[in-house]
Amino acid sequence: MLTPQNLRHRYFIELAFNGTGYRGWQIQPGVRTVQSCLNEAITTLVSEPVNLTGCGRTDSGVHASHFVAHFDTEKPLKSTEMLVRRLRRFLDVSIRVDRITEVSPDVSARFQAIARTYHYLINCGRSPWMQAFSWNLTLSLDRDSMNRGAGFLCGTHDFTSFSKLHSEVKTNTCTVYQAEWYAREGFLVFGIKADRFLRNMVRAIVGTLVEVGKGHLAPEEVPVILDALDRSKAGTSVPAQGLFLTRVDYQPGDFSIQPVSPFPSLFSVDPV
Repeated sequence: MLTPQNLRHRYFIELAFNGTGYRGWQIQPGVRTVQSCLNEAITTLVSEPVNLTGCGRTDSGVHASHFVAHFDTEKPLKSTEMLVRRLRRFLDVSIRVDRITEVSPDVSARFQAIARTYHYLINCGRSPWMQAFSWNLTLSLDRDSMNRGAGFLCGTHDFTSFSKLHSEVKTNTCTVYQAEWYAREGFLVFGIKADRFLRNMVRAIVGTLVEVGKGHLAPEEVPVILDALDRSKAGTSVPAQGLFLTRVDYQPGDFSIQPVSPFPSLFSVDPV
């Protein structure tokens, strides 16, 4: 039996954004967010109300080189390629739409995502060109110790110790598939892939592992912090400008992604 939901057309939109001038992805009253700007732009161009559902939320100032959202329309789009071109002209240069694809109306950009990958960029060489996209830190860090500490994060754990307090989620349990530090061209990069992330989780993890790298914490203290379920036991959250959402994965039958690396020499578009 056909229902109004069945009669609507669903589209996935892949995009990238420089989060510097936005208060994150999610709509909030009285502030500029990526979702609100896209809702307004697409609503104007397709001539019907549109409300996007994102693959997740990004904090204020966090960037994305691969973000996926979906929206529904009553009428089918005449050309997804034409809408991409029109959005690129319509939107501020800080948001770039890469692709729009029609999908089954029961596929959700949020709930069908099976993994997300983030990278955090530390500017060890004080590159003057990357101030808006990295955290300047010239201290010597023990990368081997940081990677030993990161290894304890892999698997399924309650990440309350690395979550923003009073977050409105049903569970703080996440499964981390990979977590690794690597050095490249004067930068120290942390890549982490998981099924889901909590608010502030990556920035709190990076801050904690940097304390390991400084020698202030032993790698073996990371699982102790995890088990404490206490945000005060973990390190300080690092600045937002060094964090990128770089990949969102789906089952091939649901959606085939086309991620783009913002800095090919530093980040890989493949999972860490």
